[in-house]
Order: sequence, then C-alpha cells, then structure tokens
Amino acid sequence: MARTATIVRSTSESHVELSLDLDGTGKTEIDTSVPFYNHMMTALGKHSLIDLKIKASGDTDIDAHHTVEDVAIVFGEALKQALGDKRGIRRFADATVPLDEALAKAVVDISGRPYVVCSGEPEGFQYAMIGGHFTGSLVRHVMESIALHADICLHLQLLAGRDPHHIAEAEFKALACALRFAVEPDPRVTGIPSTKGAL
Repeated sequence: MARTATIVRSTSESHVELSLDLDGTGKTEIDTSVPFYNHMMTALGKHSLIDLKIKASGDTDIDAHHTVEDVAIVFGEALKQALGDKRGIRRFADATVPLDEALAKAVVDISGRPYVVCSGEPEGFQYAMIGGHFTGSLVRHVMESIALHADICLHLQLLAGRDPHHIAEAEFKALACALRFAVEPDPRVTGIPSTKGAL
C-alpha cells in the first residue's frame, strides 16, 4: 500500500500545498517563498529519502513566521497520514550529523504521543537572521510543529556549533536521517511495533 499523502491548508495568513511519499528517493520540489527554508526543506527531503513537493505562499511581507509554521504543520500532518497505522515500521531511530563545526543529534520515536525536547543551541542563536528571512528561533518552532502534528516524540540536541546557518542545517539533516530509519519498514517486524498493539 502506498505511503503517501497530499494536504492543502489555506488560511488568511498562508496557502500551503504539500505532497509526500515515504518510500521515495529524496526527490524534492520546494517553493515555500522563504529562501533559507527552501534550503532546509530540500535537505529534509533529500536525506530522509522522502519525496517531497511543497508550494507555499503567505504574508512574508509581515514576517516569515506564519508561512514557515504552516508548512511545518502540514508536513507533520502529511507524515502522520502517510504512516497510517504504522504497521511494520522500525519506529525508533537516531542520527548524529555534522556540518563543519556544528554537530546535531536527533532521536525519534514514531510513538503516537507528541513530545519535543530541544537543547544545546547557543545563547543568541534564536535572534540570528539567516539568509535575510529566517530567524534561528524558527528552527525549534519548525521541529515542534512537525512533531506535534505528526504525533511523534523528538529529542533534538545541538552538540557543537557556532555558525547559525551550519547549526540550523545540521539540525534539519539530523531530523531527516532519523526519520529515514524510523519510518522505514523493517522486514523483521510483524504488526504494530508496540506492546500496546497501537501507536
């Protein structure tokens, strides 16, 4: 059965059209109208091997926040929808990813229970303007929005880092690599990977 989803979300602040395929090759077509976010979501698709198509627009003349948040919400919803009952997946995964001086670790549980812990970002990172449109604080907000709407548990830890671009990219790539293995079918798993029988 195809593990795909297509979602359209339209509000007074943004319009998002997103489709994904969990069993893809990392092919992406990303236009969020926020250039640095395009770069991050392209990396997320590429390194998770999730085929991802996003077309989004919004009130970026005010701030990138609304459009960035809504894309993350829709990605989380699509991820949850495509996973279905989560039968046969690995469920747990972690990945540690470097980018020059930055090093980020992501641990994922496709648990059905949303929870997010982010730690290690240097003081002041939240105020950094990356690419002229994207503040460092949006990285954590994206991670929270994805996890809460996908119903997954995510621990994201920055182990080292100085350059805001490198920090953000390492964090997105760590999430991508952890997701790749967590959502992957495991041939040894029969049924739903939970003692409760449901996720």
